[in-house]
Amino acid sequence: MGMFERDTEIYLDRDALREDYQPENLVGRDTELNRYRAALQPVINGEQPNNIFLYGKTGVGKTAGTRYLIDHLEEDAAKYEDIDLTVKMLNCDGLSSSYQIATRLVNEFRDETSQISTTGYPRATVYDMLWTELDSCGGTIYIVLDEVDHIEDDSILYQLPRARANDNLSSAKIGIIGISNDFSFRDDLSPKVKSSLCEEEIQFPAYDAKELIQILQQRADVAFHDGVLEDGVIELCAAYGAKDAGDARQSLDLLMKTGDLARDKATDTISEDLVREARDVLERGRIQEGISGLTQHGHLVVYAMVTLDQEGKTPARTRDIRPRYTNFAEKAGIDPLVPRRMRDHLGELSMLGIISAIERNEGRRGGTYREYSLEMDPEMILAALEKTVDDVGIHKSVTNLVDSEATLSDFQST
Repeated sequence: MGMFERDTEIYLDRDALREDYQPENLVGRDTELNRYRAALQPVINGEQPNNIFLYGKTGVGKTAGTRYLIDHLEEDAAKYEDIDLTVKMLNCDGLSSSYQIATRLVNEFRDETSQISTTGYPRATVYDMLWTELDSCGGTIYIVLDEVDHIEDDSILYQLPRARANDNLSSAKIGIIGISNDFSFRDDLSPKVKSSLCEEEIQFPAYDAKELIQILQQRADVAFHDGVLEDGVIELCAAYGAKDAGDARQSLDLLMKTGDLARDKATDTISEDLVREARDVLERGRIQEGISGLTQHGHLVVYAMVTLDQEGKTPARTRDIRPRYTNFAEKAGIDPLVPRRMRDHLGELSMLGIISAIERNEGRRGGTYREYSLEMDPEMILAALEKTVDDVGIHKSVTNLVDSEATLSDFQST
């Protein structure tokens, strides 16, 4: 017998639980997909395509819905001789400037022998090359910019939607689809960009438990052998997913981790107890990974949130979090960030799922503001903040979570 043997007792098709799996039909997003389909309809009518802006937290179906509808749009457009549709999808993670986006798009339309360098050209020259490539392609062109909130300057977001109106294009009809995980990104856009990019806005809300059950059941029917999942497993994974900001990706990861544990333990079925064990493993890993990628200021903001949570002072507004953060920064011997930069860290923590953000609107008198709450286990977060707690000291609100006679490393291992 070899060292590795094929294991087919639990899974029928494990890949059906992966993020990149594309089911034949998307469940749980009927309202949003109907609006999205209507926004894409002008392409089939031979009209100027709409610019569409999608926003919502990670794992709520924005990218999956885009791939699903774009696939159908391309298939249906091919039936019409007078429609020539080209779609380019670009993930902006790692591309922080309009210049980088423009050079990447130029290369998307060129063959390998004609690629340009990502540095060394004046911006105007790169834009001229982009207009040339777009007009040479012709027809209707949709450019999908996933994670568009990574772009730090909005030049490209102004230039692309207005290229035809500004006489930069003569034959190509351009549409932009911007996808953002950051609710505040839209608010920070300049008015001229917002009016162009956000022609059609679609918000993808968090999934509720009922919708997550639909998604998990659809995938589980493909992924597992009959009889492997005990009663209540799908519902428990969905309940945890609804609690974790309605993130379908996290629910699917949890179901996959549970299946992997069942396979490792050589059990015949998957139980609710195994789901709880898998969630503990995943949450510890997620907290460690998320916090390790933060700056020192990010760590201080998290620590401030944990202490406020333990004092029962959450949900908290930025103005309530800032004094605690400022105090911790001074104890750590660093200068506190200005309020705007501190809010950026709160936004990052919200995208990571470590905290949640709820937007409040009190009308003309109170205005719009956000309230933040802790989303993950405070003990696990403290375990990942060992150096920060060492620098600042153990706050009185968390003494019940940490044995002051033990190190946090000891605490983490228990």
